[in-house]
Amino acid sequence: MLRRTRSLCPVCLRRLDAVYERDAATHTVVLRKVCPEHGVFCVPVWSEPEQGGIPVPDFADWSRPKTPSRPKHPATAVRKGCPFDCGLCPEHGQHTCTGLVEVTLRCDMACPVCYAKAGEQTVPPDPAPENIAARMDALRSMSGPCNLQISGGEPTVREDLPSLVALARERGFGLVQLNTNGLRLAREPEYAALLRDAGLDSVYLQWDGAGDASFAALRGQACLDFKRRAVENCARAGLGVVLVATLVRGVNDGEVGDLLRLALRLGPAVRGLHFQPAAFFGRYPWHLMDAPRLTLPEVMAALASQAPEFVSPGHLHPPGCEHELCSFSAVYRRVEWEHGPGLEPVSSPAACCPSPALRTVPPSAAEGARAARQFVALHWNSAGRESGKSGIADGFDRFLAQAGAEQRFTLSGMAFQDALSLDLARVRGCCIHVARADGRLIPFCLHNLTSADGMRLHGDFS
Repeated sequence: MLRRTRSLCPVCLRRLDAVYERDAATHTVVLRKVCPEHGVFCVPVWSEPEQGGIPVPDFADWSRPKTPSRPKHPATAVRKGCPFDCGLCPEHGQHTCTGLVEVTLRCDMACPVCYAKAGEQTVPPDPAPENIAARMDALRSMSGPCNLQISGGEPTVREDLPSLVALARERGFGLVQLNTNGLRLAREPEYAALLRDAGLDSVYLQWDGAGDASFAALRGQACLDFKRRAVENCARAGLGVVLVATLVRGVNDGEVGDLLRLALRLGPAVRGLHFQPAAFFGRYPWHLMDAPRLTLPEVMAALASQAPEFVSPGHLHPPGCEHELCSFSAVYRRVEWEHGPGLEPVSSPAACCPSPALRTVPPSAAEGARAARQFVALHWNSAGRESGKSGIADGFDRFLAQAGAEQRFTLSGMAFQDALSLDLARVRGCCIHVARADGRLIPFCLHNLTSADGMRLHGDFS
């Protein structure tokens, strides 16, 4: 037994005691819990000590203690306890780095894998602009000038999206980003410029593979051609782009290296590549208990083994903001090698997330959140919109302020949680919150979380 926590039964969503323990045969760390009604559940969360000959961080060595940063203005009281009192409640340990505002559940695709089950035949009406403005106001009031992501569904199906972007820009969020499949950005060459003029900074572009076989499996159609055109149009408009790959074992985990090479060839408009091992809520074609899961160490090892010319395991570090089991990242400087684009790791104390080895006391969650927000806003921002008003004076931030956007590139990964893998300690450290219509902020995983038969933990998306 390595660590104790609390979780939920994936069948009835009852709160349970849970433990992390190491499987002696496989050296994989698993989360184990027992429901008195539905039995034992066990899910792999950390694979060690090496993957394919590549050393990966030990579960204990990846730990990242920090002092919690409680919400200054909790919206809900503690009554039933985590995860049932979200709003945020006074026990939450991290305030918002990125706030999500979902502007529609409509979508012009119907992907086989979709955390929001978007694009179905029957969806609720789009929230009115004044409702969206109220959500932004509540987010700004509770979280200050955090980074804002406009999400869905597919936000570009709304004809008034530019005016919604303008609403966000008027409220002074640190970064205004669009989460999109890229279809409209590809189809309408001037649409990216329209959004840029309205105040958009960055595009979070769904991109699952280096070839169309992965898109066909996860998105139900060939996508590579229109994704390329979307990036080209964003580049012309001066929008920073982050490619976001949902990873599923046996589908596209064997092409993370090729995807990195493709991201670099797409040019300096692509500021980073972000991997999300699939979490199983919303719509997915597997049974929850048998879903093909990937752990973060497996993603890190895949990067190092498939793209050794760019990535070393030592480049990848734990987060300074959210819980350490949730993510990894690395920061690079773009360089031109003789045979094409290359990467050099930025020499910094774990880049935007200072290394615990350099500290005598645990960092505060507030410090980690501030640094993470500032890093994302500077790194993923539009060309020409960098204010340089970071308020952070270390050498890495000077690099961000002084280096042109074309010199920067990040690799990152985030392991979202579903009903089988949920750890309430991780939930309390979450910094990605969805703004609800009633003014509450819900951690992203809890906002989407469903039981094995599709029952939502926090009701509908309103």
